[in-house]
Amino acid sequence: MTDLVGIWEVSLSDGVHTVKFEHGTTTGKRVVIVDGDEVARQNWMFKLVGKEFFKIGKTNAFILIEAASGFAYEYTMFVDGKPLKKFIEDRKKTARVWTLILDGIETRIVLEKDTMDVWVNGEVLETAGEFADDGTETHFSIRNHSCFVKAVSSGKRREGIIHTLFVDGQELPECVE
Repeated sequence: MTDLVGIWEVSLSDGVHTVKFEHGTTTGKRVVIVDGDEVARQNWMFKLVGKEFFKIGKTNAFILIEAASGFAYEYTMFVDGKPLKKFIEDRKKTARVWTLILDGIETRIVLEKDTMDVWVNGEVLETAGEFADDGTETHFSIRNHSCFVKAVSSGKRREGIIHTLFVDGQELPECVE
């Protein structure tokens, strides 16, 4: 018998992580499982509400447990101190994500706009920045493939800078996570 009460998907630079939370209201048990690995466990907790802290890789997170009505509880996931919904909204502003099949391997490329770090399948790559006629290019390679992210101004203040990924000279569409 499982006490599973919540499952969340969290997209970070190093990949998409699955967080599961078990809350035994009769036993006082709390268990947090990230990507199949148990990262936090409390047994025989007399206080059934509160916060359960843990990490998703190097990122701080916690689950807020609140009494709803009667013996019902509400569970809210927080990542980097923000409710998951707000974290996802902010992340869409600070990161760009592309997914593709490269050499038969599913490949996830993430550009961190604030640092210009490029992550490929959970690893930060070495990059070289270059000025171009209409913006900048951040060059890197994946195995024997030449890649770069082109950054150009949209010409509109609200849109800001547009980032486009090119692999072997071909433009790739951005992924929606």
